Amino acid sequence: MSGWSVVSTMYTIGEFAAIGRISVRMLRHYDAIGLLPPARVDERSGYRFYSDAQLADLLRVVELRQLGVGLDAIAAVLASDDQRPALAAVLRQRRTELRAGIAEDSARLDRLERRLRILEGTEIMSTPVEYRPLDAVTVYAVSGTAPGPGPEYVGPMIGPLIEGLDSALAAAGRPILEPSVFWYEAREDERLEVHISYPAENPPRPGAGYEVVELPAVPLAATLLHRGDMSGIGDSWMALTEQLVADGYRVAGPSREVYLEATGHTPAPDWVTELQAPVERA
Repeated sequence: MSGWSVVSTMYTIGEFAAIGRISVRMLRHYDAIGLLPPARVDERSGYRFYSDAQLADLLRVVELRQLGVGLDAIAAVLASDDQRPALAAVLRQRRTELRAGIAEDSARLDRLERRLRILEGTEIMSTPVEYRPLDAVTVYAVSGTAPGPGPEYVGPMIGPLIEGLDSALAAAGRPILEPSVFWYEAREDERLEVHISYPAENPPRPGAGYEVVELPAVPLAATLLHRGDMSGIGDSWMALTEQLVADGYRVAGPSREVYLEATGHTPAPDWVTELQAPVERA
């Protein structure tokens, strides 16, 4: 009596695509990049055939793509000897990405709502723009280069720079004085130099991990007080720039942010920040 044999069911590419509820074109793409190649290809016709043993991989690919997981990460899961821990790691990473995206969208929504309130006259933006000279100030500073000028590029740099400066000043035995001063310098390659500083005592003392920088006096600067956390500071900068242009000025040097009232390093609604832009007649 002959033994039992296991017969594998084969599916055409159209049948296999229908099971996964994806397009034939997408299956061909997965084959081309090596993610989900067919079990057999007919040498004469070139027709692709998939086995029932590949159904689990197909459904996993479809599920992970619906969750927004990248193809490289999916390929790593399929290639893993033990898919459960590999899948769990990928899902945790995607959860982190989604939570970060939700936080960013929430911040954008807050800015949008605030902008609408300002346009509708139910909220007043910060304070009127004033013009005055700025005194020279000596500071202890650290710097970094952001890939662009937007808050999505600058924001992630601020915390590490502050922590680095705090640690360097503590190690050098230097006091941390207020108010802190940030300033920004645009580069020709469209990146942005970000500088974080505290006022230096007199006389200033050099040390490891920070620079002694003399911020020069400014003959005339447009200034505006921004009240609140950093979620609306872009709108305040826009208001400052629009007003100085309307008043016949142009920006003539690196802009500064002086944190007049800021407890700790986590922006809060009670913070008061003075925005300063050196100007000259246009």
